[in-house]
Amino acid sequence: MDNFYLIAVTVLIILAVIDLVVGVSNDAVNFLNSAIGSQVAPRYIILIVASLGVILGSILSSGMMEIARKGIFHPTEFYFSEIMVIFMAVMITDIILLDLFNTFGLPTSTTVSLVFELLGSAVAVASVKILSQGGSLSSLSQYINTDKALAIISGILISVVVAFVTGTVVMYIARIIFSFNVKRTYPYFGAIFGGFAITALTYFIIMKGVQGTTLVPQSIVDYLNNETSLILLISFLGWSIILQLITIFFRFNIFRLIVLVGTFALALSFAGNDLVNFIGVSMAGLKSYQIFAASGVAADHLVMSQLAGPVATNTYYLLIAGLIMVATLFLSKKSRTVTETEVNLARQDSGVERFGSSQFSRSLVRQTMAVTASLARIAPRPIVRFIESRFDQTKTHKVYPRKNAANASFDLVRASVNLTIASILISTATSLKLPLSTTYVTFMVAMGSSLADRAWGRESAVYRITGVVTVISGWFFTALIAFSVASMIAIALSFGGKWAMVGLIVLAGYILLKSHKLHKKKYAERHSAEVDELAFEDSNIVRKCIKDVEEMLKNSIEIYNQTLVGLSTEDRKLLKKINARVDDLNFDAKKLKLNLTTTLQKFRADSVETGHFYVQVIDYLREIAHSLTFVTGPSFQHIDNNHKGFNKVQQNEIKDINLKISKLFEHIIKMVSDNDFTDIPIVINMQQDILETINIARKNQIKRIKSNETGTRNSILYLGILNESKNMLLQTINLLKAQRDFILNNYDE
Repeated sequence: MDNFYLIAVTVLIILAVIDLVVGVSNDAVNFLNSAIGSQVAPRYIILIVASLGVILGSILSSGMMEIARKGIFHPTEFYFSEIMVIFMAVMITDIILLDLFNTFGLPTSTTVSLVFELLGSAVAVASVKILSQGGSLSSLSQYINTDKALAIISGILISVVVAFVTGTVVMYIARIIFSFNVKRTYPYFGAIFGGFAITALTYFIIMKGVQGTTLVPQSIVDYLNNETSLILLISFLGWSIILQLITIFFRFNIFRLIVLVGTFALALSFAGNDLVNFIGVSMAGLKSYQIFAASGVAADHLVMSQLAGPVATNTYYLLIAGLIMVATLFLSKKSRTVTETEVNLARQDSGVERFGSSQFSRSLVRQTMAVTASLARIAPRPIVRFIESRFDQTKTHKVYPRKNAANASFDLVRASVNLTIASILISTATSLKLPLSTTYVTFMVAMGSSLADRAWGRESAVYRITGVVTVISGWFFTALIAFSVASMIAIALSFGGKWAMVGLIVLAGYILLKSHKLHKKKYAERHSAEVDELAFEDSNIVRKCIKDVEEMLKNSIEIYNQTLVGLSTEDRKLLKKINARVDDLNFDAKKLKLNLTTTLQKFRADSVETGHFYVQVIDYLREIAHSLTFVTGPSFQHIDNNHKGFNKVQQNEIKDINLKISKLFEHIIKMVSDNDFTDIPIVINMQQDILETINIARKNQIKRIKSNETGTRNSILYLGILNESKNMLLQTINLLKAQRDFILNNYDE
């Protein structure tokens, strides 16, 4: 039996390594989103700064590990065998849950996950123990540290509201001070703002670094706590003077310093606070096994009272954990997906929105617009004009940290506010010993600052609000799912023993593998279609348009062929697969259209012909995708509802049209690929022949309707396919002509 628990501890350590990877992938958004969103530096520089914070925070996080041992339940009420069941259930649940959130790019709280997993597994094990002894579940309170659990939960919920309101108010004030014409206001207010921000961040780093760690003498901690006001005053004055001097003499970018220091500070906080969420349970399991091995008492008789005392975690373990997290920052694509979600919700410009609209978001926007209009009528006109001028982005002169940062999602002012406010809130809560979630605080501050900065304009507000609501809803589901799944796994381990452990680990591995494949596919699809935002030269646009046209035509004819085949054979599975595929194609075309304004703004000022061609191409691609949607959708619905398919005559007519359209597309694709348009007259003749074939098929169908040979639904579907086939042909020829005209004009120039 000793060997079984040795294996169990080994498994816990392996799970801790996996949990580090999936946990960091989700929590990286906490400290990376402001730096990446503002493009304060190249990505590798941002990751290096964050890595230094992660390493230091990991080493200083020893004191935080106690929450996994005694923060949620009372270890004195459990035997060693029961403690191991609790820890194993927590680790398996945590890995599965966080990885699923990472796959779909939703930031969640690893703190909430850990708390509710510990709570769920401890409640389950305690319930099994009580019932097996013939007791009553009313005695659960002696096993669970309910006061601590409730304090953590309430503190987290309060922090969400406080973070959003504070982020909104401070960003609004900051934008009124600096406006979007930062270059003009920066010399007057930059040093004072920088002194305040760097002071807050310095205090944050110190407080987060020394609180709870065993590496700093208590006398130093006491001195810092007693002299906080003096330290803050000296720091503010000193930093303000230094920053003003280096701004005058060296044209130093204060905002860049704030963002990089803030990134370091939040990375340190993340590692110091949240490392326990990833390895705390495994370290507690290892300590429990060491106690068991030294005791000589049976596993089901050894009371784990020693876990209730203070135990320092080995610094080498913490350092190794920090290095694993750093490697994950550089290598994990899922961390980029989660970061992109928050940056997308906070970006200043509109474009492709990841989330749709909802009734709640639409109603909220309408009500907000009404209230804003009422306030504008009441407020004095000079004040309204002044405020509007501070938020006017038409004459902006932003301070960018580097050349390519003009493509940033938001400027350095907002990034600085995000990091400073998040740091102040977290450090204040730490000094007051109030629990909170760093994920919730950083996310809600970023959303509040986005709202105040008018990033949620009328073109994007409903989508951004839906996104925020989706993420927040996911937080509540995190707690519910974590508690429920951990409870079920703990019960399975309690009754199934080693066989249940093996089965659950295999299941967890299978889920991780499937989610990895799903994310890899989605990541590749999303990034393969992205426009290169760093070089929008005319020649690049030409090549991109040629590529888009080729891919669209190839996919279109393939989807069209398979739809008609599936319809003729009444193959429901094939039609369902094709219907999903055309949705992706339609989304890609829609995304190109939504990004149209942003793309055109990046052309050279004299690139009118290129821009005109690009607009035409996007319009025609969108229309082709629409036509395909109205072919595949009704076809699938017809077969899915078990309606009667086409008769032999209809199938032959459709087959003839399909063959002719396939030959036409094959010819067009070759012309586009070779950039040779001399055969356009031939293609037009082929198109006219197909249109005549469609007209004949339509007349034949009318005859069948009049003679009652076909039903209503059959006729509606058949005529609809003929009409959309005609539209697709017309748009395809228009697309080909637009390509020809542009290429000829381009060569003439």
